[in-house]
Amino acid sequence: MGDTPKHARHVAIIMDGNGRWAKRRALPRAVGHQRGVEAVRNLVRGLGDTQIECLTLYAFSSENWKRDEEEVDDLMNLMRKFIKSDLPEFVANDVRLKIIGDWQSLAPDIVAMLEDALEQTSKGSRILAVALNYGSQQEIARAAAKAAAIGEVTEKTIAAHLDTNDLPPLDLLIRTSGEVRLSNFLLWQSAYAEMLFVDTLWPDFTPEMLKQALANFDGRERRFGGR
Repeated sequence: MGDTPKHARHVAIIMDGNGRWAKRRALPRAVGHQRGVEAVRNLVRGLGDTQIECLTLYAFSSENWKRDEEEVDDLMNLMRKFIKSDLPEFVANDVRLKIIGDWQSLAPDIVAMLEDALEQTSKGSRILAVALNYGSQQEIARAAAKAAAIGEVTEKTIAAHLDTNDLPPLDLLIRTSGEVRLSNFLLWQSAYAEMLFVDTLWPDFTPEMLKQALANFDGRERRFGGR
């Protein structure tokens, strides 16, 4: 692993804390989610100032359907607005959108918007991967089933059928809000990733904080099981 790049090529973030951010300010949870979208927008705009090749964001898990129906509706509407408003900026900034998870089972209009966004950004060189209706255990099960169908279940064939098979290996996983767990996110991909858990609530996470996290990563020694 001596030729492993020093900088993080692929960073993933569990964006946690929108609800608590709103609660601390006596605001509706929907406002917290709106501010969370602003944090995403600012982070994507700042990607050009980093060496990150792929940023993967945990936007909506397969377990999030258990939330209050009104909150789920708010999240879906925010998604619609975000895609519509930010798509031209993605194209202009050479960002390629990728969706992981069972996103094709979302509302038909959202699926259509995502398909259009994937097409319009397909030439981008810097990847923004968004996990929608995503659960890592389900992803691994799907990949293992596909590997079994071709008669070869190995680490290599399972990895080849994961949603992230065309992305760089995961280098750094960040979770905001002080929680220290993976919440069914990129379990396979995180096997040798560095992890950073920060107390900052997601709406307050800034591009500068991402740069600090990248500097933290640069100072770590990665052994991948070796000495």
